[in-house]
Amino acid sequence: MLEAASVIGSCSFLGAQERSPGPPPQEHGPEVFLHYDQVELDAAYDQPTYAFNGRQVGQREAANSAQMRRRLGEPSRFSYGSADVEKMDVYRTQATNAPIHIFIHGGAWRTGDAKNLGYLAEPFLRAGAHVAIPDFAGVDKLGGSLVEMEAQVRRAIAWVYKNAKSFGGDPARIYLSGHSSGGHLAASALLANWQQDYGVPDDVIKSAVIVSGIFELYPVSLSARRNYVKFDPATLEGLSAMRHVDKLNMPLVVAHASLDTPEFQRQSREFAAALKAAGKRVEFLIGEGYNHFEFIETMANPYGILGAAALAQMGLAKS
Repeated sequence: MLEAASVIGSCSFLGAQERSPGPPPQEHGPEVFLHYDQVELDAAYDQPTYAFNGRQVGQREAANSAQMRRRLGEPSRFSYGSADVEKMDVYRTQATNAPIHIFIHGGAWRTGDAKNLGYLAEPFLRAGAHVAIPDFAGVDKLGGSLVEMEAQVRRAIAWVYKNAKSFGGDPARIYLSGHSSGGHLAASALLANWQQDYGVPDDVIKSAVIVSGIFELYPVSLSARRNYVKFDPATLEGLSAMRHVDKLNMPLVVAHASLDTPEFQRQSREFAAALKAAGKRVEFLIGEGYNHFEFIETMANPYGILGAAALAQMGLAKS
């Protein structure tokens, strides 16, 4: 159990001197949110403005995932819903009645592929846990609706609970993580009325690691992301975890990279502080020297800042 807030750093990174520091200097325009003008706010919710190497990291993730599958085998592929995209990869450990870690990928709510995130599963498999990575439609394929996108993620989680025993999993030990927009979707999943809407226990998720997520949608609705997301009042209220801290009763890890954009840092910092102030069980981590794209790679290392935190939540931490 994680009771108190703490800050832990990790110090390996690549080429910080080559990184984009943010938007180029310009005359400051009218403030749109906090101290940001429109250009600055758009940049604060646009990862490539602050980290140039997203494509390189994505290529590395795909290659590492392919290598992992050659070592440990292909995942089982299951449908959790009726749409063609509603499928998930389940990587199985050799243990039976094993805990299950569900990872929700990012991609600005538009992109991402479970296949290319398979490399994250290896430390969990070797520690005796299954890993489920769902695919889901991008928001642009859903008419801009984050509500529909979130519904897919919740259906995937409910499917894992209902079908865990079919692949050797323990439905009483389901853990969750998510990164970037996937961090938003994972945090929003914690708000679900699970028993009422999905017929699974309200405590279906035992704990979660939320990495560089979004917890309050209002400032995002003022950014360039409004060009492809419909930020209606119901979405802002229902999918902003910051507004529903009272519902979050499981242990949480909230983390961001030290080279994340300023808004992704602020959102994580303030969400962790709100949880702590409400007496919730939260651990706050900062990945020193990592940018937004690189930080999630530490989930694939049992001794990495995120891998160690996720395994510790499951009682599987390496000594």
